[in-house]
Amino acid sequence: MKLSKGKVDLDLIVQKKLMQNGEIPSHIAVIMDGNGRWAKSKGFPRIAGHKSGIESVRDTVKSCAQLGVKYLTLYTFSTENWKRPKEEVSTLMKLLVKSLSSELDELLQNDIRLVAIGDLSKLPDEVMKKLNEAILRTEKNNRMTLILALSYGSRWEILEAVKKISSDVQQNKLAIDEIDVKCFSNYLTTINIPDPDLLIRTSGEFRVSNFLLWQIAYAEIFISKTLWPDFRRKDLYEAIEDFQKRERRFGKVSEQISK
Repeated sequence: MKLSKGKVDLDLIVQKKLMQNGEIPSHIAVIMDGNGRWAKSKGFPRIAGHKSGIESVRDTVKSCAQLGVKYLTLYTFSTENWKRPKEEVSTLMKLLVKSLSSELDELLQNDIRLVAIGDLSKLPDEVMKKLNEAILRTEKNNRMTLILALSYGSRWEILEAVKKISSDVQQNKLAIDEIDVKCFSNYLTTINIPDPDLLIRTSGEFRVSNFLLWQIAYAEIFISKTLWPDFRRKDLYEAIEDFQKRERRFGKVSEQISK
């Protein structure tokens, strides 16, 4: 997305103000919702909403990197999304392949590492090929990590973790007394990725939709009424500004935090 010089200068001022006003979330997770409703409101087929949402992804990724966000997780395709009409799923997979190819140079230029979480075995071979290529080529980038949640569902993830833990206990690789929060976290797909500080959901819906249920235990939640294809950096800034006003107590009282 190209911005005029005036807009670029104004954006830099807003970013600088945000960084001076308070903490920038280290990890932001986004439930990108509203593509279908956006398309329907304009009389377009649903896929038009998904295509338009790509620009929102691009702008959000760039803005987060510029602000110093270290991790950005995007809920790209859920385990439940496989239940959608076959034509829509097929088109979404083709769109994903195209996006992985077209955005790779942008990720490299901006020093952004790409990783993916979810039941990736269900993805089409062509998607996996492009995904693995992008992951491999960006693995040494360290400005920001972009995590795509693909064929992802938190209940699936937690059940898989329980199965692996049970197997390790049966094989005497793990003692029951060793199982604690840290141990359990190491069996999740997000191992080595810090929990989100801020969860953003677009389109005004008040639910978490089976997304990072374990990881968002203490995340601040911001609901944006904006449909995802219309979501831009100004909406991201609004969410971060709201985050900076929150008092994060993690179960403690205010007096303990202020010490």
